[in-house]
Amino acid sequence: MRARTLQIAILFLSALMPAIAQVRVTIDKNDSKTANAEFRFARVPSPARNDAATKAMWTIVDAEVDGNSTDIGALTDGLLPDSEDQPRRNFFLGSGSGGGRLQLDLGSVIEIAQVNSYSWHSGSRGPQLYRLWASDGTAANFNSQPKGTVDPATCGWISIAMVDTRTDEEDGGQYGASVSDARGSLGKYRYLLFDLYPIEVADNFGNTFYSEIDVVAKK
Repeated sequence: MRARTLQIAILFLSALMPAIAQVRVTIDKNDSKTANAEFRFARVPSPARNDAATKAMWTIVDAEVDGNSTDIGALTDGLLPDSEDQPRRNFFLGSGSGGGRLQLDLGSVIEIAQVNSYSWHSGSRGPQLYRLWASDGTAANFNSQPKGTVDPATCGWISIAMVDTRTDEEDGGQYGASVSDARGSLGKYRYLLFDLYPIEVADNFGNTFYSEIDVVAKK
């Protein structure tokens, strides 16, 4: 009987895994010669001005914002930097801080097709490194603002993807990352949690200059 139960469990997980594994992360980079004010990439869509995040609300859950950074609302305002080192056109965490968590409330549950993020810097603050979590907010134990010591998986959040745009080339440049799913939908969610990590810890300047984050609703 136990063998039969185990067999059924294995078959269930085998059937479930292909559905889970269809999330994909597309990354792209423009170097100093190909970087442009419109953030046009070969594979990643350019930032939109009227995506689902335009009127969403940000919350700084557990992070230290750099004094030279712009306001967090700049991440979804559709306004982009036009050069590679514009602190007041980018959102970034404090020098020497070990990353942080940001929460985005879309206002209601929507079906999400893509989450796209963009960054630009001449040096080590160009690449992106973060884990994306999502929730519809309906779990009985849901915690909308889990601090850095709390595992979001234990309080109603689902891990969607790990985004890492680092390459073996020079760090400086313009980066785009697009989280999507082969089925056309990442799921139906209201909240997104961005778990940001520093790109490197060799010095105090490893936190990414994030220029814009788009949430594209499924049509």
